[in-house]
Amino acid sequence: MAEDWAADVRKYAPDADEVVIQGIVRYCGIALRSRDASLVSFTEKAELDRVRENFLKKKLGLTEPDDVLDAAIAAVGERMQGDPTKNRVTVYYLLAERFGKLGLFASASGATDADPSPAATEGDPDTSPARLAELPPMSPPAAAEPSPQPSAGPSAAATGAAAIAAAPASRPGRDDGVFGTAFWTLGVVGLGILGAATLGGGIGDLVSRPPAAPVSAPAPAPAPAPAPAPVAAAVPTGAGVVAEEVEGRPKVSVYFETAKFDVAPDFPAKAAPIKAYLDAHPGARIAVSGFNDPRGDPAFNAELSKNRAQAVKAALVALGVPEGAIDLVKPPEATDTTVSYDQARRVEITIVEG
Repeated sequence: MAEDWAADVRKYAPDADEVVIQGIVRYCGIALRSRDASLVSFTEKAELDRVRENFLKKKLGLTEPDDVLDAAIAAVGERMQGDPTKNRVTVYYLLAERFGKLGLFASASGATDADPSPAATEGDPDTSPARLAELPPMSPPAAAEPSPQPSAGPSAAATGAAAIAAAPASRPGRDDGVFGTAFWTLGVVGLGILGAATLGGGIGDLVSRPPAAPVSAPAPAPAPAPAPAPVAAAVPTGAGVVAEEVEGRPKVSVYFETAKFDVAPDFPAKAAPIKAYLDAHPGARIAVSGFNDPRGDPAFNAELSKNRAQAVKAALVALGVPEGAIDLVKPPEATDTTVSYDQARRVEITIVEG
């Protein structure tokens, strides 16, 4: 929704600071994307209470009594009485001006708590593009060194021949003569044969040895086919209801439009199993928990999750579920950053007892 927020503010504060106006726009965040949420209804007490608690107390840090803060809100409403569209940005500017808190929004550079944009740095900082650019280039892997091949040993004949050739023709002393020479020669030849047997793998190799047949590796057993993964129910974009069964009990997830807490029209049909289970199990109870996506002002989002849970509780009561069997359970983390924005904007209905 395109809107000239500065022009609207300057109808009441002609010298309004552009930087401050933009700071308030950033604070309002996603609330300004919806026409209804971008306006302040001075006829709804719940809306005025939210302005007091979320903006004046939490954002501006005011500690004045509630009647003083309510009177300031009413005074701004009187000032804008002739304006049919009381823009939220203008209301917040005039309240901040009244209490001297415009300086909270005077930063021209940084985003506020309500900035709906995602985190400034996405992903693991150690694997971000900036970090990877700082790392030295990887060196190519060194070529594997060739493993040393065993050199072929000398043949038996060569070994024996070399041994004989190296043997002396005669030994001095009593081994001289024919018998001694023959004995010496036979000993050297025997040593040659023994060496050849050691290098070649046995005397049988001196005659002949057929090449060993290659041993085939057994074929690997075929991997078992993976079990089919369960098909998850499709999450609607915007408002919708998804019903499923978890461990034999019905579970219903109610999804919402951004910044809204209107329950989808198909809720009665999808939530019927919850009612049927409670009818069959009188001691059973229901837990209702509200969630929101991470965009926007945290205080606004906390109130939004609570309103969503209360709206679903009212729809269950209208369906015939006893109000005393319904527990509003605040989750440890109502702002869900582990799923998509569509999945985060939800209320979960679960059976917790019975």
